[in-house]
Amino acid sequence: MQALDVLILLLPVAVNTLPYNITPVDCADVYRRGFGHSGVFTIYPAGTTSPIQVYCDMGCEDQPGGGKWTVIQKRKDGTVNFYRGWDQYRSGFGQASGEYWLGLENIHLLTQRKKYELRVDLEDFEGAKVHVQYSSFSVDSEHEGYKLHLSGFKDGGAGKSMDEHNGQKFSTFDKDQGTHVTNCAKSYLGGWWYGECHSVNPNGVYLWGDSIYGIGINWVSWKGYKYSLKAIEMKIRPVE
Repeated sequence: MQALDVLILLLPVAVNTLPYNITPVDCADVYRRGFGHSGVFTIYPAGTTSPIQVYCDMGCEDQPGGGKWTVIQKRKDGTVNFYRGWDQYRSGFGQASGEYWLGLENIHLLTQRKKYELRVDLEDFEGAKVHVQYSSFSVDSEHEGYKLHLSGFKDGGAGKSMDEHNGQKFSTFDKDQGTHVTNCAKSYLGGWWYGECHSVNPNGVYLWGDSIYGIGINWVSWKGYKYSLKAIEMKIRPVE
């Protein structure tokens, strides 16, 4: 067997590979290089020495411009524990082929390089699907608490609950940066841009529909505080 054949066999079969001399920053770069199908790809938001795997959603046919979305957060089946500390939320966790969080530092680096829009897709256990979109999305540096910035709301049926979190710093159970007198990450078992405390809780405990008040994957303007969603996916793409 020749050396090239061995190299091909060693490549992960679940990850789409790009030519060795291309280092895409996000999924829009992947798309421009001729990869129009959704799947797991390697991107380099921190430069060529720091590759990370991400799920690229090249679909969303209802959206002008199609897909090119870089998925930064995904929940769908409860296989990954999202009640984690600051270090893990900063660096990221999970698998790009399933449930995962891309990492605050990676999200910050992405949104400092380009202007991004955000889309959040939601699904309940009855099969209903809604979404929201923001024309501008960015996250500040760790020094600034990974503060969230959102603007340009467009409703796809889910409502404006996420607006409450605009301008908030990120909190975890071991690093509380919220504005409430209690630690919201501890109270609601997640990691998020908590304020007083939340109107959406995408990183809460995965439950199956009915939930204790505020504990599950809540989106209050759609399902209230006592319903935990089946699936939620946050994704960004450059504004062209």
